Amino acid sequence: MQGLRIEALESNGIGPCSLEVAAGECVCVSGASGAGKSLMLRAIADLDPHHGKVFLNDLECNTMNPGTWRRKVGLLPAESQWWHETVGEHFRDEPDSSILVALGFEGDVLAYQVMRLSSGERQRLGLLRLLCNQPRTLLLDEPTSSLDAENIRRVERLIEDYRTQYQTPVIWVSHDQQQIARISDRHYRIVDGKLEEA
Repeated sequence: MQGLRIEALESNGIGPCSLEVAAGECVCVSGASGAGKSLMLRAIADLDPHHGKVFLNDLECNTMNPGTWRRKVGLLPAESQWWHETVGEHFRDEPDSSILVALGFEGDVLAYQVMRLSSGERQRLGLLRLLCNQPRTLLLDEPTSSLDAENIRRVERLIEDYRTQYQTPVIWVSHDQQQIARISDRHYRIVDGKLEEA
């Protein structure tokens, strides 16, 4: 299968969870706070110990070194981490100006001091940083939670364009039912640590 396949995944009290996300498909996951949505994404990205199997385009996670897997299976956490003083220092290569514009930024954003960024700017720039690595799968943990309506639509359009262009499977955690209706091909909930189709 071309896409992401999860078989009997268990980690930190969630699971077993099984799910197939086809190439270019967006699956939304919702659930109560603390239900385990972020833990599931971390296990898929091989950031936490887990049982079960995860495949990308029929290549199993355990057959790759962790760094290679995490470049291919890109996780955007709810709060991205920043360790340098300026935005630009977090990028190996300068981002394409079209992506900056799509996210509502000018080119000078790379000179911004991270400590002066708003939470919404950090969220959009975290997505930019992730996409610059050209992951083959996107795991998105509430990527628009700090954004206003205009920037929510910008992010939704950019992710839709990316997954369409690269046929990228997407798992998108969201609490916003209207957003889920707009962007998802399928919707699941985590209830008592298990995935249930909504």
